[in-house]
Amino acid sequence: MKIDFEGRTAIVTGSSAGIGLAIVEGLAASGARVVLNGRSQASTDAALVAVAAVLPHADLVGFAGDLGSAEGCAALVAAHPRCDILVNNLGIYGPQDFFETPDAEWTRFFEINVMSGVRLTRAYLPGMEQQRWGRVVFISSESALNIPADMIHYGFTKTAMLSIARGLAKRMAGTGVTVNSVLPGPTLSDGMAEMLKAEVESSGRTIEAVAADFVLANRPSSIIRRAATVEEVANLVVYASSPQASATTGAALRVDGGVVDSI
Repeated sequence: MKIDFEGRTAIVTGSSAGIGLAIVEGLAASGARVVLNGRSQASTDAALVAVAAVLPHADLVGFAGDLGSAEGCAALVAAHPRCDILVNNLGIYGPQDFFETPDAEWTRFFEINVMSGVRLTRAYLPGMEQQRWGRVVFISSESALNIPADMIHYGFTKTAMLSIARGLAKRMAGTGVTVNSVLPGPTLSDGMAEMLKAEVESSGRTIEAVAADFVLANRPSSIIRRAATVEEVANLVVYASSPQASATTGAALRVDGGVVDSI
């Protein structure tokens, strides 16, 4: 199978590091023109340099801006009005007990994790429908199904993505536009690496080994018994964005290492 995005423009939100950056690389390697997004100009520029070092001929452009607000989303659409492939990857997470999570934190998570995708999808879907081709992918999480007791406010936002993507897939029925969710499990992203840094330094073990222990301790239902790589997650996103995935829509596609205990 050869995936070819020649002539297609992709936008990946929250893509200056981690899973988002791996998605940028995967789409660019397959010929897409990719808009890379970071919150600051410095992080955006650094990510562009990092991708160019791996893919020197990639067609990349950066957009620095906070997409967790209506104004930020509007600025992106104004700067880049065309989008064939939209990957709603932007998201935040962090543990906090339900009884200690104030209204403002619920609202912050909702605005960034959910409404960024709602606003951008609402802006770009009409153009996709008009050209009779388009792809929208929401990056959800296995936490959408396995709601973490210590991150209920986070799990709720990831569950919301599943509802939105499924409903939008029905709304775009027969248009040639597909809308799907991708559900990563524990992934060895920059965030996880930073969280485990102290253990790696004190133990002298590799980050992969420490991450595997973390997965087994916190997600014992994992079948692969390790953290996924960001590239493994990106591979599924690239496929879901491809012409070859034309019959896949309204789906919650798991790349969770078998964490979710379901047939």
